[in-house]
Amino acid sequence: MSPSLPRSLLVVGSGGREHVLVRSLLASPARPRVICAPGNAGIAGEVPCFPVPADNIAGLVALAQSERVDFVIVGPEVPLSLGLVDELSRLGIPAYGPKADGARLEASKIFTKQILLKYGIPTAAAGIFSEVAPALAYLRARSAPIVVKADGLAAGKGVVVAQTLAEAEEAVRAMIEGGRFGASGRQILIEDCLFGDETSILVVVSGRDYVILPTSQDHKRIGDGDTGPNTGGMGTYSPAPVVTPELLDLIEHEIVRPSVEAIATEGIDFRGTLFVGIMLTPAGPSVIEYNARFGDPETQVVLPRLETDLLALLWAAATGTLAGFALKVRPEHSLCVVIAARGYPDAFPKGDPIKIPASLPPGVTVYHAGTAHDAEGRTVTAGGRVLGVTAIAPSLREAADRAYAACDQIGCASKYFRRDIGARQLDRP
Repeated sequence: MSPSLPRSLLVVGSGGREHVLVRSLLASPARPRVICAPGNAGIAGEVPCFPVPADNIAGLVALAQSERVDFVIVGPEVPLSLGLVDELSRLGIPAYGPKADGARLEASKIFTKQILLKYGIPTAAAGIFSEVAPALAYLRARSAPIVVKADGLAAGKGVVVAQTLAEAEEAVRAMIEGGRFGASGRQILIEDCLFGDETSILVVVSGRDYVILPTSQDHKRIGDGDTGPNTGGMGTYSPAPVVTPELLDLIEHEIVRPSVEAIATEGIDFRGTLFVGIMLTPAGPSVIEYNARFGDPETQVVLPRLETDLLALLWAAATGTLAGFALKVRPEHSLCVVIAARGYPDAFPKGDPIKIPASLPPGVTVYHAGTAHDAEGRTVTAGGRVLGVTAIAPSLREAADRAYAACDQIGCASKYFRRDIGARQLDRP
C-alpha cells in the first residue's frame, strides 16, 4: 500500500452517494480498509457498517477514534452543517468535507445568495423575507412563474417553482406561517425563475485550488416531462453534452473560479466538494444553488467515469495538496435512473421487499439508497429514493437502454421511476 495515502477510511452516510463512494474507494490501488456509518443494505454487503446515525456527531467521532481510522469522508450535508469536520479536525483526524462555516453555503440559501450578489457571480434576482406581508407584496411586484425557497436544509424539497401567483402565495404562507419546513422555512428566498437547461458542476476544492469533475444533468421533478413537485433527484446522466468545452470554459471563468475565490476571500478554508447548480439561460449560465457535498444522484454517474484514483483525489483536497492534480476521465456515457417508493416525495410505504436479479445487463450497477434489512434478513425499502440503477456504455442511448432494462427486472411492490431520464438530450436534433 502506498505510504502516502491513508490505510483506514470511514464513509459517513446511508444513501446512494455513499454506496458509490464506498465502491470507488474500495477500487483504489491503495487497497484501504473501508467502513461506513450508518450505511444501508447494499453497503453492508461490501464493508462493515456501524449503526451510528449521520447526525450523531459525538458518536461518529467516537467511532473514528475506536476504529482508528486515518481519513473520514463525509457524504451528507447534515453532519457537515453540524460541525463533524470541525470536531474531527480538533482531534487531528483528517476529513474530506467542509467545516460548518463552509457547509453554510448549503445550509443557508440566503447566505449563498448574499455571496453571489456581493461578488457579482451570475444568479437570479431575489428578495429575502421572514414575514408574510412584505413577501406577498414582493411577489405581486414580480411575475409568475417564480421560485420560493426555504432558507435552510429541507432534504432537497424546500424549493417551490410556482407556476402562478396563487401557488407562490400559498408556498410563502406554508413556509413562514405554516411551518412546512420548520426552522428551515422561517426565512425564505423569493427568486426570479430562470429558464433553460440545468446542469450540475461538481468541483473538488482545497482552499483556492480546485478540480472540476465531469459534467452531469439531473432531473429534479417527480414526473415524466419534468412535472410534479421537486425531489432530491430522480435520475441523471454524464457527460451533459449541452455543456460544450467552450461553455465549460465560460462557466469556469464566470462561475467556478469566482466562487472558489469568493469563498476563500470570506475566510472559509473550504476542503470538500462544491456542487454548483447552474441554469443555462439565453443570457448565459447562472447559479441556482451551491451544495457543500457530492450530489445525489450526480455522484452515481460522475464517479464511475473517473479513471483517477478517488482516494488520491480526496486526500489531496483534504491535505491541501490539490494544486496541479491531473484528472483522468473515461470517455463512456453513464446514466442513472432512481427507483423511488410510490408516493415520494410525500407519504410513501416502507418495508417492501426488493428483488434484484443476479444477472443484470452489461455495465449496470445497482447502488442502494433507501434500503435496509428486515427481521427476516430480506432487503426492503426504507426511504423515498430506494435504488440508483446506473449504466455505463459507449453512448447515452445504450446507457439508457441498459439502465431501463435493469429497472424493469427489479421487483418491488411500490416501485416507481421516471421513464424519460436523458430524453431531452436523446431527442435533440
